[in-house]
Amino acid sequence: MQSRKLPAEILAALHACRTHFIAAALFSMAINLLYLALPIYTSQVYDRVLSSGNMATLVMLSIAFVFAIAALAGLEGVRARVLNRGGMRLDALLSRRVIAASVEQSLIAPMLQRAQPLRELDSFRSLVTGTGLTALLDMPWAVLFLGVLFIIHPAIGAAAVLCAVLLLALAVLNEYVSRKPLADSALAATRSYAFAEASLKNAEIIHATGMIDGLLDRWRKDRNRMLQAQTTAVDQGSSVLSGIRFVRFSAQALVLGIGAYLAIDRTITPGAMFAASILLGRAMQPIEQVVGLWRQLIAAKQALYNVSALLAARPPRRPAISPAEPTGQLSVEEVVFVPPGTTRMVINKVSFALAPGEALGLVGPSAAGKSTLARLLVGVSPPTAGVVRLDGANVWTWDRNAFGRHVGYLPQDVELFPGTVAENIARFGSLLPEEVVRASNLAGAHEMILRLPNGYETEVGDQGVLLSAGQRQQIALARAVYGAPRLVVLDEPNSNLDSNGEAALLECLSRLKNMGSTVVVISHRMAALNAVDKLLFIDAGVVKGFGPRQEVMARLAPAPARTAVAGHR
Repeated sequence: MQSRKLPAEILAALHACRTHFIAAALFSMAINLLYLALPIYTSQVYDRVLSSGNMATLVMLSIAFVFAIAALAGLEGVRARVLNRGGMRLDALLSRRVIAASVEQSLIAPMLQRAQPLRELDSFRSLVTGTGLTALLDMPWAVLFLGVLFIIHPAIGAAAVLCAVLLLALAVLNEYVSRKPLADSALAATRSYAFAEASLKNAEIIHATGMIDGLLDRWRKDRNRMLQAQTTAVDQGSSVLSGIRFVRFSAQALVLGIGAYLAIDRTITPGAMFAASILLGRAMQPIEQVVGLWRQLIAAKQALYNVSALLAARPPRRPAISPAEPTGQLSVEEVVFVPPGTTRMVINKVSFALAPGEALGLVGPSAAGKSTLARLLVGVSPPTAGVVRLDGANVWTWDRNAFGRHVGYLPQDVELFPGTVAENIARFGSLLPEEVVRASNLAGAHEMILRLPNGYETEVGDQGVLLSAGQRQQIALARAVYGAPRLVVLDEPNSNLDSNGEAALLECLSRLKNMGSTVVVISHRMAALNAVDKLLFIDAGVVKGFGPRQEVMARLAPAPARTAVAGHR
């Protein structure tokens, strides 16, 4: 079961925003005290001005009332600004951590909605900057107005308290009867949106193979589950909501009726009767707002706990002491990897070492574990056992920003980000034009980029959709070699390249070696493997051969050698 305890960093962020919340609470106190001006003004007009006909008294009361209401309106505006600034501070303290934790979470659970935690943080932030928190801050002051109603007359106060308790009880009942169907609806909605998102990303295959009807039928099932759950929640809650509205309107009429009776009986004045009606409206307002926002409050609370669970599961890494400038000495020591939630050993006690400037070809049949090993080499995932070291430092515990400056990685599935070509090559860091051009020249992509509509300032679109597969791969290769990294890992770097692109890749590999960079290449094409010094043949996660390229090829020949370069993973 998910822990309801907030992690220290959430508590620290809320504590850092405490001055905003304390100020908002003080403004709420002043606002509610100033609201007493309206019933006081009303009772004085009815009881003093109308009976005496004194216009001077009316003018003075009206002037005082206008000043009080102006101050009230001004304080409400200031309170809204204070809470908005508090929300911005909270976002500044937590959003980067939420995104970073989401990135790490998506490495082990790629099918999750990756932006959901950020949306949940926004849901909670909207609560603390909007009417949700102001209603909660005003709610304790309902006791003040109920107390004044008791002072006017105990019968009026008792009726008001009874109505307030009924409203809160109906709100709790509404949440209880709608909790399960709303949870079912949220789960079905998540599945529906995730399926729709996956379908939109694969529009080409859907259109080409006529899958649209089948996909729509599958999507509609989740959609119908969501709508049915929402309908159940509405049906079960509608009667409760009707009861809430009945109590709210009846309370106003009841207090007015009791006040009229007491005024006729001359127990209270007519002015007190109207003042009581106004005070009841103010006392019920925050309660009614909380009732109306109940689902939002529950959703925001759950969102906060979900974000807390994410941050607790993915705490900030404690960076190890790392070399300022690694030479590229790579060592893999008895590495084992079992994917989370499974018992299958994808990597089984793999060990090897590479000296700076050496290039390794990683080969093997499909599903041998090559791409998994590549991810372990660059610290994308932690090994289940064993360790990967770069210049003696554990690549998993190395600070990501520091590590990334010395490492280049080209995954099998090339991903570019919305932005310009130059921004993608520079990894969205400080844009140094000379370094961007140097990296694109090294990758053999400079001439291709210059032919794009706006050269290096060309927008690549979402996931690089405005570029061809070959262009995306060349730009991603330039990103991998940006900054002259000491370790470069390339997974199928020539899968979408033509003969000219492969020639440029070979030249890139040769130049990387001459620069002293350690290179690991996964490829099913022999052309790329001709540039490596050593080969590592892996099958079912086990090393079957490692050594100089010619020796391993000769040892595996004839059939195994052909198999070794046949797989994509």
